[in-house]
Amino acid sequence: MKILITGASGFIGSFIVEEALKRGFETWAAVRKSSSRAFLQDERIHFTELNLSSKEQLVEQLHDHQFDYVVHAAGVTKCLNKDDFRRINTEGTKNLVTALQELQMPLKRFVFVSSLSVFGAIREQQPYEDIRETDTPQPNTAYGRSKLEAERWLEQQQAFPYVILRPTGVYGPRERDYFLMAQSIKGHSDFAVGYKRQDITFVYVSDVVQAVFLALEKGQTGRKYFLSDGEVYQSTTFSDLIHEELGRPWWIRITAPVWVLRIVTFFGEYYSRLTGKITALNNDKFNILRQRNWRCDIQPAIDELGYHPEVKLKEGVHRSIKWYKENGWL
Repeated sequence: MKILITGASGFIGSFIVEEALKRGFETWAAVRKSSSRAFLQDERIHFTELNLSSKEQLVEQLHDHQFDYVVHAAGVTKCLNKDDFRRINTEGTKNLVTALQELQMPLKRFVFVSSLSVFGAIREQQPYEDIRETDTPQPNTAYGRSKLEAERWLEQQQAFPYVILRPTGVYGPRERDYFLMAQSIKGHSDFAVGYKRQDITFVYVSDVVQAVFLALEKGQTGRKYFLSDGEVYQSTTFSDLIHEELGRPWWIRITAPVWVLRIVTFFGEYYSRLTGKITALNNDKFNILRQRNWRCDIQPAIDELGYHPEVKLKEGVHRSIKWYKENGWL
């Protein structure tokens, strides 16, 4: 079986490549010329450079291939220009799928890695309830809107064998955004936002990979599945676990009102535009951090895919911090 994985050099994509190799797939990793291949060192990997911004070039680049499966994990979570979210996450998906259709690629399954962020801040009245697939998405970030638009376009592709996965916050070795929290705690500070209760969900990267291959095997065309580890945590749980894994260094925990975060992210956005450097503290991050309810219903994934998350947050943080230490990140 031959599989194509886009975004293969990224955090999630690199783990999908590893699992595909373990399962004996002829594994093709789609990367950009500028992409690091640090986590793609296995000599069995076949590389291809795909230009997702051009459908015509994709047709040329894919012309000599016949893939059985495609996992579309390419995308951006941070951009200098908010229009780039749509250009890369939405239009890139359209171009890839259209090229596959024009080539009449006999795909068994196309898995699109989307995000819980397509729903935005809903069900925020306490007590919080799980976000369900029957809820109406109300994305409050440019990232979420770009993923939702890609989802809705896929819905219009008749007879195209797509399955959509919507993971909540994905963490694990090689991840860089949650890693910033570990860096901050090692530097003796922790920062939280808002005084209203916040229910947070997480999913360890290996469980996302598990769901990808279950979707390839069992996913029903057109279905969309939320992914988490099945638990709900409070806003301080993640930092508490990191603090413990780091040996409990002295720290100052600051909880600031939402308006302070608004000021910080405003200037972060301004700094990015001024310097051309992407920062994690941007307008999208403001809406993500102030959102109070990240619960989601994973029962359909359990029932239909056989998905059973194996790594809860305590174990996942332990594995992550261990990797960061062993690889000189911390």
